Amino acid sequence: MALKEFAFKLLNKDGYAREGIIETHRGVIRTPAFMPVGTQATVKACTIDDIKKTGSDIILANTYHLMIRPGVERIQNAGGLHSFMNCDLPILTDSGGFQVMSLSKLNKIDREKGAIFNSHVDGKKFYLSPEESIKIQLGLNSDIVMIMDECPKKTDDYELIKKSMELSLYWADRSKKAFGKNPHKALFGIVQGGLFKDLRLLSLKGLLNINFDGYAIGGLAVGETQEEMFKVLDDIKENLPKNKPHYLMGVGTPSDILGAVKRGIDMFDCVMPTRSGRTGLAFTWNGRINIKNNKYQNDNSPLDEKCKNLNLNKYSKNYLNHLFNTNEILGSMLLTLNNINFYQELMSEIRKNIQKGTFNEFHDKYIDKL
Repeated sequence: MALKEFAFKLLNKDGYAREGIIETHRGVIRTPAFMPVGTQATVKACTIDDIKKTGSDIILANTYHLMIRPGVERIQNAGGLHSFMNCDLPILTDSGGFQVMSLSKLNKIDREKGAIFNSHVDGKKFYLSPEESIKIQLGLNSDIVMIMDECPKKTDDYELIKKSMELSLYWADRSKKAFGKNPHKALFGIVQGGLFKDLRLLSLKGLLNINFDGYAIGGLAVGETQEEMFKVLDDIKENLPKNKPHYLMGVGTPSDILGAVKRGIDMFDCVMPTRSGRTGLAFTWNGRINIKNNKYQNDNSPLDEKCKNLNLNKYSKNYLNHLFNTNEILGSMLLTLNNINFYQELMSEIRKNIQKGTFNEFHDKYIDKL
């Protein structure tokens, strides 16, 4: 039996905000979608069953980390990433380019060979070309594959960003050729160009000529302000293809997501809800709560009275404060789950308000609150 082909369907629009579905052979992804990050083939402090209960339709895993530990061969021997981590949701894998920039002890970029770097774990030398990145992601058997790109650090150096963007376009073409024909999978291009409108538009035009299944905006979440990020999205929103999903990589806070949806973005990922949950910061409909604060020591009210899912309200702020202040693992587990659940409730409300044509009012109500 042939596997279902990857497809994107736009269902509703409200201004530039879009509601749609991505169809994969592993299930439907409702957009706008937030993807919990499962860096090491696990969403930290959560089981896949719990992730599914939050309403998550897809998760993200990390090519760089998995190629280093445990290695793609070991995952292939287990039947692929889904079998290895017992996950029947669709999985998107990033290309590894961002981690090469941010984590490796030593790295060098070569136009033909790709990224040459030393592992942040043991110093072992690796070569990650566009072809190798695609080969690894196909070996992991991910459902959405990202092209290999160079993700430069934030800089005002126009010529440096231009050179990097042109290299990413060259690698994009090589990534597409290496991907070949895989109709039940998707390959996304990544728009680069820093904070420069002309470079972003040149990058997007080049990627459109190559033709990808979706288009990501990379090179953000690297230190720019929210205003700068929104300007980049405003600069390219008219030119993003209407019939393909738009993915803003590594973003972000709830207000980042609201502002990006307003500018036509369909997909998001970020470690913020899980990392914050492990350190005692909760996201709620009334704003953020640092549960380790002493004022919650005798507060027997639930963390978020508006939470409608997972029966998380049976745990009081008093109890959660106690768990964190005694370093009990359960505290990190509960707050992580709360935060992922909140993000998915936010995405659900965003989709509902796009359907009703009330997204702008919803955006304005919560953009400065969450």
